[in-house]
Formats: sequence, C-alpha cells, structure tokens
Amino acid sequence: MHHQDLSTTQVRVFITGASSGIGEALARHYAAQGATLGLAARRQSRLFALAAELPGSHGCYPLDVADGAALQAAAADFMARHGCPDIVIANAGVSAGTLGEEAGDLPALRRIFETNVIGMAQTLQPFVAAMKARGSGRLVGIASVAGIRGLPGAGAYSASKAANIAWLEALRVELHGSGVKVVTIAPGYIATPMTVVNPYPMPFLMPAGEAARRFARAIERGTSYTVIPWQMGVAAKLLRLLPDALFDALFARAGRKPRGLDL
Repeated sequence: MHHQDLSTTQVRVFITGASSGIGEALARHYAAQGATLGLAARRQSRLFALAAELPGSHGCYPLDVADGAALQAAAADFMARHGCPDIVIANAGVSAGTLGEEAGDLPALRRIFETNVIGMAQTLQPFVAAMKARGSGRLVGIASVAGIRGLPGAGAYSASKAANIAWLEALRVELHGSGVKVVTIAPGYIATPMTVVNPYPMPFLMPAGEAARRFARAIERGTSYTVIPWQMGVAAKLLRLLPDALFDALFARAGRKPRGLDL
C-alpha cells in the first residue's frame, strides 16, 4: 500500500449535497486547491452554476441520494473519467422538526432516513472496492452532534445521525488494515440554510467556509471521529455523561426546530 498525500493538487473528490451549505463550502475549498470534483445534488441549476464558478473542470451529477441506481451510475462515470477518487464525502442531508406523537410526521421520518442514512450508504458503497484495491482513500460521512442524544422535536433527525455514526463506525472497522480510512465528522452549528431557520440560540456557530477548512484537515489526517467545532465536542461529551433524569429535565424546555422544513 502506498502512502497517500492528500495535500497535492491532483486530488479527486466526490461530494454529495454539493449545491449549498457545507457541501458547497467543501467544493469551494477543494477546487481552490486544484482538486478535480464530482458534484452531486438535487438542484441541477444551482449545481451547474456552482461548477461554473469554480476553478478547474468538474463533473456535475444532478441526483437524489435516495436513488441508489443514480449514485451507482454517477460513481461509475466519475471513475471512468478520472479514476478512483481520493476522497468521497457523503454530505447530503435533510432536516425537519418532527414529533413522535404526530402521524403526519411519519413521512418526514421516512424521507429523512432515506436521505441521511440510506443515502449515505448508497454514496460510499460504490467506491469501496476500488479504494480497497488501490489501498488508499478517505470515505467521509457528515453526521451531527444531534446524533449523540435524542433531541426533542427532532427525533427523526437525531435518530438518522445516530445511525450515521454507528454505520460509519462499522464500515471503519470493516476496512481496518486496508489503507482506506473512514472519517466521521459530527458538526455542531454551522451557518447554512439548514440552520438559519432554527428559532433558538446556536452556541459556537461557525461560518461554513471555516468549517470546510477544519473538515478538510480532519479528512487529510484520516481522523476516525471528530466534532467540529471542538467546543461543541466538549459539550457533546458532557451531554453523553448526563444522567437521563437531568437530561430530560434540561431538554424538556429546550427550543425546537419548526416542523416540516428542509425536505
């Protein structure tokens, strides 16, 4: 297995959810470093507009990550044109406020899981064999601190992100010793269209561009799991340790995301 230097300018990166938010910020970051990108997102016009703004020539794949066949085709096309990517970032995600007692919120639960969980698996799986054969690469999943404990009013989103963390950990162990690193990034509050609707205080809110730079450093290091920003990582560790009774009492009064958004 050869050592992989991700600081070179010929890096190939495939990113889902690339048309806005964290995905767009990551695309801008890697393009500025000379990388060749595969950009996947649902919004075709925004995707092509972004690609046109970036330095270099990049592939655009208008698709929904819930569509496994579309992702297989995109992965095959990207690898046929550019070879196996060095980095694949499963970033696409949707969020909505949901309540467990509301039958009307069950379709949102299904959509969130199809995008955030099934979509992540369908994004990374097509690249695993090629990366293993080469003996290097980074498979990156964008989870969330929301996956650390079940947050009231966001049960579907919290559950999907907890599933992301567990699935990525399993994949990481499956690939142990292969040279392929699985990187789990759990962002705190990042300034994106997804968070702008939150009607409550967001501690340690970080601009998307700065978040992308920190994500890229963690990806290059091959860090198995990291919370960004680090201050939210400290808060997350404390949240994990809170006894249920105290967690329940504190979060029963917490602000809640509006229902039915971002899908």
